[in-house]
This record gives sequence, C-alpha cells and structure tokens, in this order.
Amino acid sequence: MTLKSKEGQKETESSAPESLGTAEAKRRFSELVDRVGSGERFVVSRRGRPAVALVPPTPELFERGRAPIGLAAIAGALADWDELDRVVEEIYAARRSSRDRPAPDLG
Repeated sequence: MTLKSKEGQKETESSAPESLGTAEAKRRFSELVDRVGSGERFVVSRRGRPAVALVPPTPELFERGRAPIGLAAIAGALADWDELDRVVEEIYAARRSSRDRPAPDLG
C-alpha cells in the first residue's frame, strides 16, 4: 500500500514512521488521527526520546477473550471481590487498635 504524506512524499507501510515532538503532535492531533486512519504511522518523542507510537489499530486490540496480566489482573480480581470493602475496613480497624511491641533488649 502506498500513501502520500502531508509533504506529498510517497511512503509505504513498511517505511519508517514520521517522527514529531509532543507539542507538534498536540497541535496536529486531529490531522494525525485522520492520517493514522489512512494507514500512516507516527512516533511522538518527548525530549528527543520516542514516547508514543500512533499506529492504526489491529484486530487483536479489540479481542475480549484475553486475560489481563500483571497488575491489571490483580485489579480485575479485586473488582470482583464483593467483600473487599469489609475486609479493608477490618484491616484498618486492626491497625488502629494495635500497639507497638517493645524493642528487644540487645544488651
């Protein structure tokens, strides 16, 4: 697939994405979204380092069957825990009523 960039240059899907800074991306965001919708790709840099890639969505992005991983998996598990508020309140109550242990005698 061949596309025309804003500057009129032809670019292919496999060519390197156009790079721009965050301020420019913010000013041109609506235009960039339209261009990404046409298949173009962009890399937005912050302080000269790539921070975000604007790319067309892929079908796997919308798959529902994939289980979350990492902290997202824990957050999802906690969201389904009906007794979470009660358990957290019990933990806070126990902490409020606890006393510090005396320091050990090391002498």
